[in-house]
Amino acid sequence: MTANKDGGEFLPELVVFDLDYTLWPFWADTHVSPPFTRKSNGSVQDRSGNKVNLYDDTSEILKHLSSKGMRLAAASRTEDPPTAQELLRILDIDQYFSYKEIYPGSKVTHFKRFTEASGIAYSNMLFFDDEERNIHQISRLGVTCVLVKRGMTYTVLQSGLAQFAANHK
Repeated sequence: MTANKDGGEFLPELVVFDLDYTLWPFWADTHVSPPFTRKSNGSVQDRSGNKVNLYDDTSEILKHLSSKGMRLAAASRTEDPPTAQELLRILDIDQYFSYKEIYPGSKVTHFKRFTEASGIAYSNMLFFDDEERNIHQISRLGVTCVLVKRGMTYTVLQSGLAQFAANHK
């Protein structure tokens, strides 16, 4: 398989996102406490009444990428997989992810499983994560990787897509 071409630019076949401090501004295993509840105004709170939310652009980014035909995956090394899974559901983004590898351990293992499940080569993947160690490990596989410093934004997305396209010239 090769990367999709859209308007003259190469697009990844699989876009992979870390969760904590990439899609949402907290660690799922330490900063929030289930159960989570959705209030009548649409906001989500944890057991202590703390607001639980995504970074501002997250939902629209996932919707946009899905509409372009790109498959999405979630890769998280959280120590509390059930909480991360519940957050994906209650924050209304679970439906965007074709693949999920959410458990402690190496992101390399996560990516090996993505390749096995999808048949997509590492070179046709784009990965966003807030931890440099993950970026370094996964870039060695041939995945285009982008360090996310302050959460996912459209600017970070465009930078990643441009980097991916440049890697495929």
